[in-house]
Amino acid sequence: MNHHSRSIVLVGMMGAGKSSVGVCLRRRTSLKLFDTDEMVTSKFGIPISEIFSKHGENKFREAETEALQALATSEPVVIVTGGGIVLREENLDLLKRLGVLVWLDANEKTLFKRASRAGKRPLLQCKDPKKTFTKMLRTRLPLYAKIADIRVETSVLTDEEVAVAILSKFSRYYRKSEPAAAMPATA
Repeated sequence: MNHHSRSIVLVGMMGAGKSSVGVCLRRRTSLKLFDTDEMVTSKFGIPISEIFSKHGENKFREAETEALQALATSEPVVIVTGGGIVLREENLDLLKRLGVLVWLDANEKTLFKRASRAGKRPLLQCKDPKKTFTKMLRTRLPLYAKIADIRVETSVLTDEEVAVAILSKFSRYYRKSEPAAAMPATA
């Protein structure tokens, strides 16, 4: 964790609520919000599903790493990441340097239900999306657990409740590591 940057970095599986919670955190803290998926789609000028179909997952993952590299900032921000960002070893180091890593977690059934809602997840456009999702989740869970400074269970919470829980845990986390740290927050 980079103690110079009091950024909040959201990680977790698709369907955990990272994008929605990121918006709530921006509103509550007045910090700038960056979303790595939006940065990548902006770079390519096409939706993620098209990036996957035209350029492949590997090109997407490379662009994701470039987005993380571009986010190195000394001012505190809120950063929302894509669910698979933890799959590249170099991203784990980059993420750790950006700020406090907050893992948004939920039970598998809830995550799959939420992730399936929009119908635009390229990795779930397959014959057996549930099986694919379970396999992805099993691969990623240990990676989220390994890098997270804070974990928030989102299964039964609203986005606003998750944001409040994050800010509460964030301030406790900083009291432990930096007694004088202060985080602007409004209720």
